[in-house]
Amino acid sequence: MASVLLVEDDPSIRTHLTDFLSGQGHVVRSTSHGFEALREVTQRSPDIVILDLGLPDLDGIDVLRMIRGISQVPVLVATARDEEAEVIRLLNTGADDYVVKPFSGGELLARLGAVLRRTTSRAAPGTAYAKATSDTVRVGGLLIDPGARTAHLDGVQVPLTRREFDLLLYLARHSGRVVSRQRILTDVWRQAYVEDQTLDVHVSALRRKLGERAARPRYLHTVRGVGIKLVSPA
Repeated sequence: MASVLLVEDDPSIRTHLTDFLSGQGHVVRSTSHGFEALREVTQRSPDIVILDLGLPDLDGIDVLRMIRGISQVPVLVATARDEEAEVIRLLNTGADDYVVKPFSGGELLARLGAVLRRTTSRAAPGTAYAKATSDTVRVGGLLIDPGARTAHLDGVQVPLTRREFDLLLYLARHSGRVVSRQRILTDVWRQAYVEDQTLDVHVSALRRKLGERAARPRYLHTVRGVGIKLVSPA
């Protein structure tokens, strides 16, 4: 069964869906806020996100756009509108599927299962990049294996999301050099438009997982107005 992140601001609906999905064997975490959803996606890498668009802190479309900027996690959008223009907008923004409110538990399960079947058959994001840099990369106590898509710090594996791994590998391949934010977004995300906040979220997550803080960096250094560099600690 899947690990599900449920993003829904209505407490009764959130409780009902959490109980229902848990009863079907899924592991469910829930939140009512967009920013918390972004943290959950970054830190816990759920198998799928069920995203309601009516959130108190962020517009659901913006949350979808930011999720898609930091992760390839499947997103099933719950919407009250089924107009063609709305559906097209959701799919173009990055939704894998949608379900129109009100929906039954059976329909939700069917769509959730269909999305998971489709997305698990996809090639993992960053595969082509990993093949192009197949040699193990070492920077200080960091050992990065592109083929296995693993990173170890001082012999301990660092749990990374797919995009975090891609970012770390990219910076490691350019270790000691400052790489501009725009170049990172272009080369790692490979999308025409990605919000700057997306990179900030990933850098912050990497710092935390590498056991450092922005105020006292060891590996990840931000050069204000220029970019980011990964270095071996002195």
